[in-house]
Amino acid sequence: MHRKHLQEIPDSGSNVNTGFAWGWHSSKTSELLSGMGVSVLKDRLGNENTPQELLINVSPPAKRQKVKDTEFVIARRPRLLREAATGISWDTLPDELLLGIFSYLSLTDLLKMAQVCRRWHRLSLDESLWQTLDLAGKNLLPGVIGQLLPLGITAFRCPRSCIGDPLFKTSRPLRVQHMDLSNCTIKVADLQSILSRCQSLQNLSLEGLILSDDIIKSIAQNCSFVRLNLSGCSGFSAETLAVMLNSCPRLQELNLAWCDFTVDHVKAAVNHIPSQIKQLNFSGYRQNLLISDIKTLLERCSSVIHLDLSDSVMLKPDCFQYFHQLPYLEHLGLSRCYQISPAALLELGEIPTLKTLQVFGIVTTTSLQLLKATLPHIKINSSQFTTIARPTFGCKKNQIWGIQCRLSLKNPVSF
Repeated sequence: MHRKHLQEIPDSGSNVNTGFAWGWHSSKTSELLSGMGVSVLKDRLGNENTPQELLINVSPPAKRQKVKDTEFVIARRPRLLREAATGISWDTLPDELLLGIFSYLSLTDLLKMAQVCRRWHRLSLDESLWQTLDLAGKNLLPGVIGQLLPLGITAFRCPRSCIGDPLFKTSRPLRVQHMDLSNCTIKVADLQSILSRCQSLQNLSLEGLILSDDIIKSIAQNCSFVRLNLSGCSGFSAETLAVMLNSCPRLQELNLAWCDFTVDHVKAAVNHIPSQIKQLNFSGYRQNLLISDIKTLLERCSSVIHLDLSDSVMLKPDCFQYFHQLPYLEHLGLSRCYQISPAALLELGEIPTLKTLQVFGIVTTTSLQLLKATLPHIKINSSQFTTIARPTFGCKKNQIWGIQCRLSLKNPVSF
């Protein structure tokens, strides 16, 4: 029996791609998503579901109509193609409207939109869609950071992630202004590769990381710092620390708690911390922070509002006179400063501006109750954790210094 097969060819005006290639190949989406530790969605045939394949897969099966001795196979047009034939097409939508639609897409879907056609590829990588990105707790393979950060990201949240070699393909400066890489697993050289391209940072958190003198010098090239969190960091010299602190004329919040500091580091910090600082965490230095250092520090930072000197074993009630000379002091942390007795703390109640006092470890439960009753205008031991220069605290997930990160893999589609 003679059989004839008819296959319909898509209209030339359709936005469904039929085989041309451009800068962002479809395979790059799979690589990028797998590089972020995310599985790629598979259809029942085991292929990656690109938008084009989805259009084909959701089409109903072909109808078979038998007319006498000839059998015709009538292929249904995909929905978008049928709309295009009737004059309704995505191509008629202006860029502004498509960008507005794309702004509601998840990170995974946005990357898939880059495969549909040349125009959608251009729009899906528009910098207006890539302002904020959250990849916290992900496994980022080599090349992922190098592809994403140059897209114009200004706020990048990536704590507790494992970050591979960025493999940047451009030497242009990044636009990142707010970045959190706290407690990441990353090589010193790879971290330097990222920070050497940053010149517009305003807020930075590298808590718990091993740094180097070159990294500190890269940080110093950003003169617009407002908040800097280096808590628990190590690997850099006292001289480089001093240079960096001198290069931050606008710094308001600084966290240098529990760094691997020698006596020289402590003195470099005390002598070079910006005088305009408003919030300072300089806790954890036990015997290395001497009374003379405390006196120099408080004389230099006379505008401080929030001060944490916890775990300073050398701090004694004799230092309280310096606290009285701080006209704006509202929050004070003296936890585990064991040479201070509960009775001596009553003197701090005479500071008219003081609102909160953290003294964990030096008062018993009974002493704490008496202290609260005697100083009712001061909140005592109201918080165990400092918020100074930290990007995220409490239940404010998916935020970095109050900025909500829109693009996120926090709640990915079930694969």
